[in-house]
Amino acid sequence: MSRAAALPRWIYVPAAAGAVFVVLPLVAMAAKVDWPRFFALITSDSSRTALLLSLRTAASSTTLCLVLGVPMALVLARGEGWPVRVVRPLILLPLVLPPVVGGLALLYAFGKLGLLGHYLDAAGIQIAFSTTAVVLAQTFVSLPYLVIALEGAARSAGEGYETVATTLGARPTTVWWRVTLPLLAPGLVSEAVLAFARALGEFGATLTFAGSRAGVTRTLPLEIYVQRESDPDAAVALSLLLVIVAAAVVISLGARRLR
Repeated sequence: MSRAAALPRWIYVPAAAGAVFVVLPLVAMAAKVDWPRFFALITSDSSRTALLLSLRTAASSTTLCLVLGVPMALVLARGEGWPVRVVRPLILLPLVLPPVVGGLALLYAFGKLGLLGHYLDAAGIQIAFSTTAVVLAQTFVSLPYLVIALEGAARSAGEGYETVATTLGARPTTVWWRVTLPLLAPGLVSEAVLAFARALGEFGATLTFAGSRAGVTRTLPLEIYVQRESDPDAAVALSLLLVIVAAAVVISLGARRLR
């Protein structure tokens, strides 16, 4: 018996309602696009600049998420004791924080008068309202998604292979590179794709921490926000472009892994 045949018939009603709820707004937005001018709207100088900045910063933040998130996920999955139990909710807190609150937190940490920003400014390093601030904001909101998913993958994989490798004399670093990472590779690819897509659409924390400076911090979501008041047709066209780019990233790089 197939999986579909085993499902009760009534379950298709809420499933279809959920699908319509997600798809209908996208269809409505596509219907609102000024298609004769679509290409001209998305290829203006400001649009191209915002798109390229979004792609560049999203790639940088995804790299930072991988460098920081993979070790964090393994520590949470394999670690024991009260420090892990205390730190884990704090690491995952950005999942439920409003993006604007996250932006304010970053500003008070790395801003000119912030906790660390005060010392960085004295050393001539300014992070807030720069492209670096965009990358940090995107990393702040994307990192917990990657960590919690990889932690689950690490727990599912178990420690059996790692234990065997250790008993055979492999050093911890060798076990990390030769056993642990290959086991996590499928989940690592899909979560990196989702982190990239999440960073690409980040708005609130970026606006609060990095501002909206054309060519410096104005990513595609911020450009859409600016165009919404001055040129609604451009805002709709850019919104559809963002949907297309995000969908292309997920489908082309992560579809098989996500299944």
